[in-house]
Amino acid sequence: MFYIWMVVKGIFMGVANIIPGVSGGTMAVSLGIYDDLIYSITHITKDWKKSVQILLPIIGGLGIGVIGFSYLIELLLSNYTLPTALAFIGLILGGIPILMRSFLLSLKQMKQRLSYVHVLVFLTFFALVVAMAMIQGEESGVNGLTLSVGSVIALFFVGMVTSATMVVPGISGSLILMVLGYYYGILNSITQFFDALRAMDMDNILHYFGILFPFGVGVILGVFLISKVIEYLFKNKPSFTYSGILGLVVASPIAILINTQAFNDLAKPNAPLFLLVGVVLALISFAVTYYLGRKDPELEQE
Repeated sequence: MFYIWMVVKGIFMGVANIIPGVSGGTMAVSLGIYDDLIYSITHITKDWKKSVQILLPIIGGLGIGVIGFSYLIELLLSNYTLPTALAFIGLILGGIPILMRSFLLSLKQMKQRLSYVHVLVFLTFFALVVAMAMIQGEESGVNGLTLSVGSVIALFFVGMVTSATMVVPGISGSLILMVLGYYYGILNSITQFFDALRAMDMDNILHYFGILFPFGVGVILGVFLISKVIEYLFKNKPSFTYSGILGLVVASPIAILINTQAFNDLAKPNAPLFLLVGVVLALISFAVTYYLGRKDPELEQE
């Protein structure tokens, strides 16, 4: 029964990691498996038996959640772009109060005051996210990724960065993918790969495997390598780390609106309905993320 529940919890984490604005780390905290997950990752060589018993069912559930929900998200983004984008934005904004509390708590713990360095770090990450979104523009649309030496190298490093953020509560790996302009491409590659598997289309199987494999390798290495760097930053420079995260998160709604080209829906006949539904979904999503964030034990102890 233990393994079944761990698979189910892994599925919820997988779904969370597909949705921009929802943190897989926060979901793990809410499900009560975050400490076990981090322990298993950091002690896989020292206590490999226990680590494998925890990681295998979680990874299996993650795969099921990611694959299954990818089809739904792709459908929603293709046909209901504006409401879906606004729902994502609601999820992102709902996490900001929690991040602000974490930032203020880090200042208190380190006996610091808000300084120009904190503001500079915030503005740097904010400007970086907005600039990247504007540079990418329509290139980050629903088009698939091409397979080349350059793209394979890029996918490897994108996987590393994305996976490292997946294990940190409050940061969404999918949001990082969207900011970097790879969200649609990875989503499309996942669904196309499994469509090709069902049809036994070897050309497309090899093509999309060639895209997903370097990304997957980067994800695995990122969890073990970059996550340790992030762990160091949170331990030794928490307030500056949170400043950068806040800059990234606050700018993310702008990046989502640009990358999804959501405003194109306003020119459609059903624009008022889409806008109304989107606003309602944004409010609901805000409440969901805010509630999940408050489940973080560190915040509840304040």
